[in-house]
Amino acid sequence: MNYLNLDTEKSKHTVNELNTLLADYHVYYQKLRNFHWNISGVNFFDLHIKFEELYDDAKLKIDEIAERILTLRFAPTSNLSDYLEKSSIKEAKSDLSDRDMVDNILEDHGIILKQLSAVVKKADEAGDEGTIDLIGAYIRELEKTSWMLDAWRKKTAGTYTEA
Repeated sequence: MNYLNLDTEKSKHTVNELNTLLADYHVYYQKLRNFHWNISGVNFFDLHIKFEELYDDAKLKIDEIAERILTLRFAPTSNLSDYLEKSSIKEAKSDLSDRDMVDNILEDHGIILKQLSAVVKKADEAGDEGTIDLIGAYIRELEKTSWMLDAWRKKTAGTYTEA
């Protein structure tokens, strides 16, 4: 990995965390597809569009994470069974209420944000600025999306529900 000027042994730890993140994003992506297909009720139009926006974004991130792993000269995890085993995100039922879907997504955001931080920590230890830059943008975007979804859950103006 001479052209990147990174230590291969240290990069293995970063890649391990990236592969966990890749698994998390795959399960999250499929959950968003599930919710997009199965949302119903008065919030159908808003959430149907939002879920599609979120899974389109997740799809791009999945590709970027896999390509970062390849850039580091390792192989990305690529089997669904491995994703389900490696991810801390769990599948969801299809018959949830709109609020339960949003609650579930926000729980997943917490899991993903924790994993993003784990990637940054290992990348920092490896001196891997490219990975830190990529993941830092993901953190900022996911925090903003989480704030917006949390605002949607508000009971009344100015009062947030407990997450």
